[in-house]
Amino acid sequence: MITGLPALSYDQQQEAVDRIHKLMSEGMSSGEAIALVAQEIRETHTGGHITARFEDEDDEE
Repeated sequence: MITGLPALSYDQQQEAVDRIHKLMSEGMSSGEAIALVAQEIRETHTGGHITARFEDEDDEE
């Protein structure tokens, strides 16, 4: 699978990590916090994107 991912600066990445930690400290699970922050980034990101390729190991058999 090939997908375009938001290209984030170091500061933007750190902001996302800090937001995830804050949500977790308020009782949200790590998975939920990561999903929420990722969705927020997808909805609001206006910068560039990078191309990423994800290979499913099951497809290689």
